[in-house]
Amino acid sequence: MHKRKKKHRQQHNPGIAFQEPNASLHLETRPEGAGLAIAFLGASGTVTGSRYLVDDGETRVVVDSGLFQGAKDLRVLNWAPIPPDVADVGLVLLTHAHLDHSGALPRMARLGWNGTVLCTRATTALCELLLPDSGHLQEKDADFANRHGFSRHQPAQPLYTQADARLALELFQTIRFGEWHPIADGISARYHDAGHILGAASIELSWKGRTILFSGDIGRYGDAVMKDPVPPARADYVLVESTYGDRRHEKVDPTTTLGDHIERCVRRGGTVVIPAFAVGRVQSLLYHLSRLRAAGRLRDTPIYLDSPMAINASELMCKFMDEHRLNRTDCEAACGVAHYVREVEESKALTADTNPKVIISASGMATGGRVLHHLKRFAPDPKNLVLFAGFQAAGTRGAALVAGAKTIKIHGEYVPVEAEVANLTMLSAHADSDEIIRWLGSLEQAPRQVFVTHGEPTGSNVLAKRVSEELGWSCTVPTLGSWSVLA
Repeated sequence: MHKRKKKHRQQHNPGIAFQEPNASLHLETRPEGAGLAIAFLGASGTVTGSRYLVDDGETRVVVDSGLFQGAKDLRVLNWAPIPPDVADVGLVLLTHAHLDHSGALPRMARLGWNGTVLCTRATTALCELLLPDSGHLQEKDADFANRHGFSRHQPAQPLYTQADARLALELFQTIRFGEWHPIADGISARYHDAGHILGAASIELSWKGRTILFSGDIGRYGDAVMKDPVPPARADYVLVESTYGDRRHEKVDPTTTLGDHIERCVRRGGTVVIPAFAVGRVQSLLYHLSRLRAAGRLRDTPIYLDSPMAINASELMCKFMDEHRLNRTDCEAACGVAHYVREVEESKALTADTNPKVIISASGMATGGRVLHHLKRFAPDPKNLVLFAGFQAAGTRGAALVAGAKTIKIHGEYVPVEAEVANLTMLSAHADSDEIIRWLGSLEQAPRQVFVTHGEPTGSNVLAKRVSEELGWSCTVPTLGSWSVLA
């Protein structure tokens, strides 16, 4: 196990960060004399903001610390003070690198938290890309808002900065899959491959004779790129995600379907804009595009990857060869299928180019990043195609576009939407409802209790009903800020 040397940390002036008025997360009082209990501080009633607190009255551990995304009433929670129950915790167990699981760590570091973050090697490598990039984008967005005057806050400030992200990264410590990590007397953690993205883990927490399993984000079975998820043999308590708890992915070939959509748009002279998560989704798209090229399709269609962070994340695929299915030849073919766009000026030229092409750019739910400039340019023209490749959380531009919105607000302007919009959910890195049931059903015995989290209300409730009726297990859907006592 590798531990990074912590450097001297400069105190940051908390006054430089704008505080949303009345931003607070209501946390119920821990039940008196409860013994072992879990607080649901995020990813409850929503697919974002993943954070759980495990507390037995003597030892406390946090699992994940993610950003809330989507609707404003969720996003303002990112500005809330760290709950006192979390502020004195010495350890965060991180399931994977996506910002809805890791993105609040720089904020915690900014406010003075100085504990340890435990995760896999690949998760550390990805967070070294994601977290500073997130801080950089927030700084840029605040600067853009101030220069163009469309923020109601004067001045607009980032939630955290690149410097804050680097402070957080100093706290990372790595663990191998299948390796027990001691936390306190009678308490240890072990990480299991969850599929989903590089380094993603389900976390088995052994706590003084009881076992708690946190699913993290469960990957797909039979995915073309990532390995199947592998849960432990048993657990007393299970917290399971429900992103697609009420849905099944289409049983169609994703390579063929992706190619059909792109070729239809190109034939009419249009540009395909694909908002995609820089970590995971982009790499899957590149693989499918490389298969299309190998089959003789899209030979004359330029493909651009316009996201420096996604470019770097894609290159990591060939570094962590043991964490996915691809051989080196296929991995290098996927990384080589697109022209990489790193510089801002080249991205601007791409936006101005009217020739048919494919642009892949972050973010996956069109909440920020360079893809917004491409959407402003290409969404108003009916010959173009905006092609999503996975779940769109409520309150995001992606969700609005998929639902058929005729206008979207970008950088303070209302942009008309005349382009075709489609969502290829079969490209999602999340298990669907059937796959989640399969993952749960692989446990050798029934847990005492299942908690359905990380889903919007309908998805969570539908999955909970399936768990109760099909598996016959005790199941509940916790609410944000609530405590559950583990008997």
